[in-house]
Amino acid sequence: MNIIVTGASRGLGYETVLRLSGPGEHRVLALARSGEKLSRLQQACRSLNPQAAISVLEFDVLSEEHQGLGGLIEQEFGGTVHILVNNAGQMINKPFENLDDADFEAAWRSNFLGPVRMIRRLLSYLPEGGHILNIGSMGGFQGSAKFPGLAAYSASKAALHNLTECLAEELKSRDIRINCLALGSAQTEMLAQAFPGYQSPVSATEMGAFIADFALSGHRFFNGKVLPVAVTTP
Repeated sequence: MNIIVTGASRGLGYETVLRLSGPGEHRVLALARSGEKLSRLQQACRSLNPQAAISVLEFDVLSEEHQGLGGLIEQEFGGTVHILVNNAGQMINKPFENLDDADFEAAWRSNFLGPVRMIRRLLSYLPEGGHILNIGSMGGFQGSAKFPGLAAYSASKAALHNLTECLAEELKSRDIRINCLALGSAQTEMLAQAFPGYQSPVSATEMGAFIADFALSGHRFFNGKVLPVAVTTP
C-alpha cells in the first residue's frame, strides 16, 4: 500500500507512521511543517525497520501550492496513493467569551479546510478501493460529553465528521471509501494542553497502532462512518 499521513511530526501522526513503516510492503510518505521533526521520525522508523520505505516532506496542508507533493507521489508511489490519513490539526483551548474570530478561523482552517485541501489534491491519485481516513474527535461527536474551552476545536471537528458522511456519497461511484475516527483521549501533547494533569488510560503508541490498522483495513467494513474510539471521556 502507498500511504500518506499528515501531521506526522509528533503525537498520533508520528505513532501511526511508526506502525505503518514496520515490516510489510507499505510505502509511507509523512507530511508535516517541521522538517527537523520529520527527519527524526524517518530515523526512528529505520531504526525499528532498516528496510522501512519511509519518505518525508516538509509540507503545510493549508498551502494552496503542492510544494513538490505531486512530483514525490509520482517518484515514490508511481502516481498512486491507496490511503490518505488526514491527521493534521490544531487544538485551541479558551473560554468562549475569550475566543475571537481569529481563533475560530484558525480551528476551521486547520481541522476542516486542511483535510478538504488534501482530499482535493489527492483525489486524482486515489484508485478504486482507496481509503480516506479523517481523524476527528469525541468533542465533535453528536451526543458526547463536551468540555469548557473547546468550542472552536470541537465545532471544527464536527464539520469534519459531516464532511466525511457527505463525501462518502459523492465518491461511491469511484469506489473510494472515506471514514472518520472520533478519537477520545490518548496521552499526547495536545491532550496535556487541553487537560493539564490528566492521564489518559490510552497511550499515543496504542492509539497510533489502532489508527494504522484501521487505515489499512477499516474500509473493508465501513464507509461514510464516524466511529467513536474512546474508553473514557475525555
